[in-house]
Amino acid sequence: MKSVQFLLALALLALASTFASASDPSPLQDICVATNNLKDGVFVNGKFCKDPKLAKPEDFFFCGLDKPGNTENMLGFNVTTVNVEQIPGLNTLGISAVRIDYAPYGQNPPHTHPRATEILTVLEGTLYVGFVTSNQLNNTLIAKVLNKGDVFVFPIGMIHFQFNIGKTNAVAVAALSSQNPGVITIATSVFGAHPAINPDFLARAFQLDVNVVKSLQKKFWMNS
Repeated sequence: MKSVQFLLALALLALASTFASASDPSPLQDICVATNNLKDGVFVNGKFCKDPKLAKPEDFFFCGLDKPGNTENMLGFNVTTVNVEQIPGLNTLGISAVRIDYAPYGQNPPHTHPRATEILTVLEGTLYVGFVTSNQLNNTLIAKVLNKGDVFVFPIGMIHFQFNIGKTNAVAVAALSSQNPGVITIATSVFGAHPAINPDFLARAFQLDVNVVKSLQKKFWMNS
């Protein structure tokens, strides 16, 4: 009986540990400014921390989120990232931000953030946004048209997108629950992988003619 209770307690502890590590861990100090100086730094969750006594205002500052990004590209969008790479003081704080600019009919294509939930606010324009649930929920599309001032949440790990359905430029800002959320653009990852994934395999997986797959791979390789 005692062995059963021990195993049950162990299983519950494992589950609790899994939930606790589902997002960036809570910091155990006031600040942990990221540094590339390995001599004086202490390694904490992806970045070394410099001596907190040496922290300065610039470690917690970023300038330029008011400036539009260049949307003159194939998809007509641009993401200005503000994560731990731009603000070293974000290290261990579990949060980051982005500005997204969309040309008319521009899109932020289907992608996922493996380490963060995202909350997006529209500042200008009209966006059609949504995410797709996992197989367990029948890959349900949850989508909505957003206007200025509207807010939408994309749960962690879910494939999501934004599309400017207006005839004018659109702008949104988003906060993400990780200092370094990461991004996996679905089409680019699949068809633009280096080295290339076997086209016969992809043809069967996506129910496409193998020549279509090879054409897609060629396009994504040219733009990578």
